[in-house]
Amino acid sequence: MDNINIKKLAKELNISTSTISRAFNGNTDINKDTKERILAYAKQHNYLPNHYASNLRDKKSNTLAVIVPEIANDFFSQAINGIEEVARKKGFYILLYRTDDVFEKEVSFVNYLNNGKADGIIMSVSGEANDHNYLRQLEKKHVPVVFFDRVYEDIEAAKVTTNDYDSSFAATEHLIKTGCKKVAYLVVNKSISIGKVRMQGYMDALARHKIAFDDNLVIDCSNDEKVNYKILKKALQEIRPDGIFSSVERLAFATYYVCNDIGISIPNDLKVISFSSLRVAPLLSPPLSTITQPAYEMGVKAATLLFDVLENNGNTPKKEHVLKSKLFIRKSSIGE
Repeated sequence: MDNINIKKLAKELNISTSTISRAFNGNTDINKDTKERILAYAKQHNYLPNHYASNLRDKKSNTLAVIVPEIANDFFSQAINGIEEVARKKGFYILLYRTDDVFEKEVSFVNYLNNGKADGIIMSVSGEANDHNYLRQLEKKHVPVVFFDRVYEDIEAAKVTTNDYDSSFAATEHLIKTGCKKVAYLVVNKSISIGKVRMQGYMDALARHKIAFDDNLVIDCSNDEKVNYKILKKALQEIRPDGIFSSVERLAFATYYVCNDIGISIPNDLKVISFSSLRVAPLLSPPLSTITQPAYEMGVKAATLLFDVLENNGNTPKKEHVLKSKLFIRKSSIGE
């Protein structure tokens, strides 16, 4: 049967379209044998229900949009798992959008979703530009937003973050206590919320131990692996830090690659610690010291907050919820 739809399915099975809808929605007021017959026939003919069309009456899409800078990063993949877990239990689908840290992509996605494509948005922002009116337009359409990890402070919305300042202070202080006098801070985007907060923790730890802040030790990197390799190789050869605090895990990996190629020993010549949710961090050579965020729990919390808004018609406080990261000290920052 070509181009099967719910009407054709109902005709072939000699039952009503509403019965078919109830079978796919998991309703209990339908005979078990009838439900199994509908689902088996639908599977045989590759029929899937159009959940968008079925929800047009109440203007619900039963869909959440998730906007993230990247997907390959372990942190975001774990957070997405947490979001999906909550959404699935609520009978919702998720649509995933990746910005690659490109602000124009973020704006385009939000504008696209501002037309009933999703009931709500969970996002970790790209961090560029100061004009966030495209997000304010969502409120007019009653599309709630929850930020996680990377947030815009000027947008009133629920936020899920971690104790980045405390974690950054502790990581930098750890390097100092192991003997580092020249700690470099690796960052991709200093303008985003976490970039600012983590850098402040780094700077305050230096001040606490009476080490002068040196702007040359703030190494501004990019999203391009080859560019980062060149930046870090130059920094390690010319500035010669004895410690690295990386604000994102991919810069720690880049540091490992460069050190291996130019003969710098971690941790004997250079001690390294990084924000990272990578499960195999203990298996690296040497095992990487990490500040590990509760990524899955952040995803669960963000989704739970969004459903609180959806189920209470927006009558919920838009607060920031701060979860705690854990510091795992391994050989990359303490030696043998």
